Amino acid sequence: MPAVSKGDGMRGLAVFISDIRNCKSKEAEIKRINKELANIRSKFKGDKALDGYSKKKYVCKLLFIFLLGHDIDFGHMEAVNLLSSNKYTEKQIGYLFISVLVNSNSELIRLINNAIKNDLSSRNPTFMCLSLHCIANVGSREMAEAFAGEIPRILVAGDTMDSVKQSAALCLLRLYKASPDLVLMGEWTSRVVHLLNDQHMGVVTAAISLITCLSSKNPDEFKTCVSLAVSRLSRIVSSASTDLQDYTYYFVPAPWLSCKLLRLLQCYPPPEDGAVKGRLVECLETILNKAQEPPKSKKVQHSNAKNAILFEAISLIIHYDSEPNLLVRACNQLGQFLQHRETNLRYLALESMCTLASSEFSHEAVKTHIETVINALKTERDVSVRQRAADLLYAMCDRSNAKQIVAEMLSYLETADYSIREEMVLKVAILAEKYAVDYSWYVDTILNLIRIAGDYVSEEVWYRVIQIVINRDDVQGYAAKTVFEALQAPACHENMVKVGGYILGEFGNLIAGDPRSSPLVQFNLLHSKFHLCSVPTRALLLSAYIKFINLFPETKATIQEVLRSDSQIRNSDVELQQRAVEYLKLSSIASTDVLATVLEEMPPFPERESSILAKLKKKKGPGAVSVELEDGKERGELNGGGDRGGDAAIAASNASTPSPSADLLGLRSSAPVSGAAPSAGSLLVDVFSEAGPAASSAGVNDDGFLSSAPPSAASEDPAPPLPESDELLNKFVCKNNGVLFENQLLQIGIKSEYRQNLGRMYLFYGNKTSVQFVSFSTTVSCPGELQSQLNVQTKTVEPLVEGGAQVQQVINIECLTDFIDAPLLNIKFRYGGALQNISLKLPVTINKFFQPTEMAAADFFQRWKQLSQPQQEAQKIFKASHGMDTEVLKAKLLGLGTALLENVDPNPENYVCAGVIQTKAQQVGCLLRLEPNAQAQMYRLTLRSSKDTVSQRVCDLLAEQF
Repeated sequence: MPAVSKGDGMRGLAVFISDIRNCKSKEAEIKRINKELANIRSKFKGDKALDGYSKKKYVCKLLFIFLLGHDIDFGHMEAVNLLSSNKYTEKQIGYLFISVLVNSNSELIRLINNAIKNDLSSRNPTFMCLSLHCIANVGSREMAEAFAGEIPRILVAGDTMDSVKQSAALCLLRLYKASPDLVLMGEWTSRVVHLLNDQHMGVVTAAISLITCLSSKNPDEFKTCVSLAVSRLSRIVSSASTDLQDYTYYFVPAPWLSCKLLRLLQCYPPPEDGAVKGRLVECLETILNKAQEPPKSKKVQHSNAKNAILFEAISLIIHYDSEPNLLVRACNQLGQFLQHRETNLRYLALESMCTLASSEFSHEAVKTHIETVINALKTERDVSVRQRAADLLYAMCDRSNAKQIVAEMLSYLETADYSIREEMVLKVAILAEKYAVDYSWYVDTILNLIRIAGDYVSEEVWYRVIQIVINRDDVQGYAAKTVFEALQAPACHENMVKVGGYILGEFGNLIAGDPRSSPLVQFNLLHSKFHLCSVPTRALLLSAYIKFINLFPETKATIQEVLRSDSQIRNSDVELQQRAVEYLKLSSIASTDVLATVLEEMPPFPERESSILAKLKKKKGPGAVSVELEDGKERGELNGGGDRGGDAAIAASNASTPSPSADLLGLRSSAPVSGAAPSAGSLLVDVFSEAGPAASSAGVNDDGFLSSAPPSAASEDPAPPLPESDELLNKFVCKNNGVLFENQLLQIGIKSEYRQNLGRMYLFYGNKTSVQFVSFSTTVSCPGELQSQLNVQTKTVEPLVEGGAQVQQVINIECLTDFIDAPLLNIKFRYGGALQNISLKLPVTINKFFQPTEMAAADFFQRWKQLSQPQQEAQKIFKASHGMDTEVLKAKLLGLGTALLENVDPNPENYVCAGVIQTKAQQVGCLLRLEPNAQAQMYRLTLRSSKDTVSQRVCDLLAEQF
């Protein structure tokens, strides 16, 4: 290395960095780094004392090595020594090293704190700023305990320089966010608030960030800031761009400060003082006026700054919701942006107008832009802007324009992006229900909705239309006629069949007088769809058939013949078989009077919040739904009045076997009537239920287990799964115990056992540090379709994990049907004030539910030939990624869960296995054949099973193991 002179800006560091960059390989880089580390270690341990420059240079090299990803286990003391230097560059490097490498558990923390205290009391502004930056960067609880009392004093002291005040305000903000319980303003409150009057704009900008954060938590304590904020805002808004030259950005005076002041005012209601309120209204009017002025520059920075202030002002106007003139002006200004060439402005305008639409003062003004919004829905390129346009149409809808808006949304649905279709369907259903004066229009709309977007019509939507038809006598005949006509289409969505089966089963008699819709024609029409439907829909249709026997005795023989057929009473699905047998027996032995009593018409449903609205609230968040069903008279009319059969409907909730339909319709939530005998309604809830288990709620069951929640409800902002999640999951395909995840803070161990379709998993969370984890919580969620395929229940864990300790969590797993995805495990905790958020895939794979099956060679190949259809087989030919050791191969195949069959394959080098995957819905037989080619280092893996998805999934999982 060339000689280094002390005045050349650490040339040795530059040479070292150049050497690292010139390395041709990773090995060369590591060799060069190890050589440098050995040199630095010898310099630090040498007898000759190093001067400040040398320490600074070597500490810089260590910092660079650490940033390359290598561990550094020495040099910390030399960095601490640099803090006592009187040279800025040396002190700066010392603080930089500490901010990056020293954690709050270090034994050096006391020495560091002493050095920081010395700098804070030195009155040297440069040294004070360096120490404040270090406190903010570390931001630990220990730092807050040591300096939370000292920093407010520095912030409000009269002799503190402006640059130090800025650093002190932002440092205090950092400590408050990390440890709010330790940062107590107390006597400093009023003096901190008065920083809004400071002459230096930088101090005001830093202080307002602190005050806004404090005000959001303690609004009463800081309410005196309102008048000062209005005063400062007024001075900025009324100033010319030349008055604040140092803080003018592209002809816009102090845009960042203006936005922060407007955001601070949104923490409080409108000012009570008339003078302050008048001054604020004047400011807002000035901002709206300036938006109309021609731009002073064509640069995008000018328009961005100007519009940022405008949108923040509009947010404040919406927040106050008390100035009709300002609200209408804001709406008109946003209306101009709806056709702006800038996509972001159109998006923001639509989003703000959604909020304005909920105000009584501006709702009519928003409605004037309906044509522009409809045009945006049809022509916008950006899907997010189209979604905001749909939201605005939903928000501006009322009785005067409901039919137009619903028609436009239905028209858009045919070409809408798949990502927003489900939400659009919910909104159309809610608007049609809320503003339905003519309920025949409502029925037409919902059936049209099912026809256009049947795959996205959730159960809540078709439950709700049935609920309303049952509660409205005047629409029952029209509904039966309309659904009968809809079912005649050659391609009919399954949801339409469900609605048709339910309504014709209840009210088919209302249209039976027409020869074109005679009882037998109705039955044949429904039965023509039977073979195309899923099991739950078939179960509903069987219930409709037994209702037909009650409504139309002339159809009894035909329906009994259907129920008696082998495809029904010998059906492989136990639910369909049970219904067919019981309905056949019921129709044979019950008298006409008994049959009429048991199968009487469904009683009206009790009044409640729309289940569709509840679903939309759950999807968008409770604050995002602006249209709610009205209370009182309108709600009574909507549900057909509150006096019709309320007790019967409540009794229905006491059915001994509640169904999923009953739960989603809200019947379980009705208060049970003490001593009420089960009525006909009690049976009907079960008769018209869907097959399959009721969806478990996300509450706590009798054993203290929490059911898994859908991802959106599982936790706020869960982290995305780690990139290595799939690799970690693959490690556990053929084993049940081991370490699932480990980093510098946390180790997660796993131990699991499975029997038939049930499993129990033990997770062990180990704290590898000496500091406790606080707010420790875990959530298991099943994304997408997995919610209906796995039932996962978890026990809660202790929220505090001591340093070096381990806590255990038990998870129960039930496999309902075959699945592909894995549940997600989200772990959150705070370490040293910082939130840690980790998401992993739980190693629950379909092969865990294998039951090994022993077979003779003849039986194996006979069954192998039976599973010969192309979709029943999955095959992969792949190169070996591990050694082809016989014992290891056998261990992995046994670990898969199958039985390893000896002396079955004619080729002794091959391996064959057999097993049955146990799920609650069905059992899936699976045969496996692995053919290794040692010479070519290749495998051929063949899976055959009675279900194609199982074959492919097991094949994919196993191919990763060899």
